Amino acid sequence: MPIPDPVAFTLFGMDVMWYGIIVTAAIVVGTFLCIKRAPSHDIDPDRLLNFILISVPCGIIGARLYYIIFNWSWYAGDIMKMINIREGGLAIHGGLIAGLGAGVILCVIYKIRPVNVLDLLAPSIALAQAIGRWGNYFNSEAHGGPTDLPWAVTVDGVTYHPTFLYESIWCFLLFLFLLYAARKRRFEGQIICLYGMLYSVERFFVEALRTDSLMIGPFKQAQIISIVIAAVCLIAYLYLNKTASKRTSKS
Repeated sequence: MPIPDPVAFTLFGMDVMWYGIIVTAAIVVGTFLCIKRAPSHDIDPDRLLNFILISVPCGIIGARLYYIIFNWSWYAGDIMKMINIREGGLAIHGGLIAGLGAGVILCVIYKIRPVNVLDLLAPSIALAQAIGRWGNYFNSEAHGGPTDLPWAVTVDGVTYHPTFLYESIWCFLLFLFLLYAARKRRFEGQIICLYGMLYSVERFFVEALRTDSLMIGPFKQAQIISIVIAAVCLIAYLYLNKTASKRTSKS
């Protein structure tokens, strides 16, 4: 699987990158899905759109800052490098922390139950990730070590594990599963907890294959944060499930 030209087209002398087009498409599709599903969670679509218009930019900024922090030796002192995201450099964990954090703050301000909103967002996040990962393909990034597997991606004449593809497939399957689970949701918080656990399991193992990981000392930071998120979501899932079961038994 050879790498295509990262430039989609040139407009007024400026190259428009496939990376930006794909990431934008992922955000648009995820937003449309959220708005369409909002009534099923008793959420006003117009209010939700306001949330998204604030949370998405916060998520992008968070994703970029997260990436810069863990690559500080490359970006230090160069503002133009920091703000140039056309060639990649967005960390999904940073985006999730900043974007979902902004959403929770808005829920508190507007007196809306945060876990219900997070449950609504979870399938859209998984779908957006499944689409957005293809931006890494066009940028020749987020691949694994050398392999001779028939689906390997070719970069500079060498074939590598297409880890972006592994994550894209997993996130799409996760999206379908979360949609199914949402129809049978037993308690608020169930869907976002399932997302956190299942995405983290995949990310931990796929990250082991990658050669461009962000590091915390000798450890891959994505693996560390995946363990933390999976543990927190598992504890939250068990607690919320137990609480919901008690309420049901009393009613």
